Amino acid sequence: MKILIVDDDKDIVELLSIYVENEGYEVEKAYNGKEALSKLNMNPDIALMILDVMMPQMDGMEVIREVRKESQIPVLILSAKTDDLDKIQGLVQGADDYVTKPFNPLEVMARVKSLLRRAEHNVKNNELDQIEIGPLIIKKDSHEVKTLEGKEIKLTALEFGILHLLASHPNRVFSADEIFERVWQQESVVSAKTVMVHVSHLRDKIEDATNGEQVIQTVWGVGYKIESH
Repeated sequence: MKILIVDDDKDIVELLSIYVENEGYEVEKAYNGKEALSKLNMNPDIALMILDVMMPQMDGMEVIREVRKESQIPVLILSAKTDDLDKIQGLVQGADDYVTKPFNPLEVMARVKSLLRRAEHNVKNNELDQIEIGPLIIKKDSHEVKTLEGKEIKLTALEFGILHLLASHPNRVFSADEIFERVWQQESVVSAKTVMVHVSHLRDKIEDATNGEQVIQTVWGVGYKIESH
């Protein structure tokens, strides 16, 4: 399994490379955003990217935006910025986790392993056409949603699209704009309220069928997610 480490500080790249290789992973290295995108294009087997935010030529946020147009590869951000708004921005752009500098390499590796386990779980779910998460069973091809007890939940096409998107990427937060663009397949304009209304209806239907279980969670100021347990 191959991991891409991207940082303009070569000492950080070398330090993380030692820990990554000690865990049995292969390493690819890049020192700016453009080089990172090039490495990803040349190495489709890269399983995860550790990405610095502040870099020359193309910063980490721009890299994430470009990557998310084509790929759901897990992205772990490294940043010297500790403000919550910076963390939120990274998550909204599509990052999966965020570690601030200075960091403990052991913590970075723990998060890397967690993200890789989650990605493997997602792949298995997508291959099976059936996702089981919380109290729900979701069948992609037939657009069916049932509880574990077999009770059917009738959803509109858009409600199903939102549910399937969130369930396919457990623990990942999707902004309202990103949900709108992926489910409606249109460029987001004033989508936040539209998405909020559909999520509210979807929640009501799920809670009615599951005795009030709150499957979809709101991350205030960021978006929505479904946690895997």
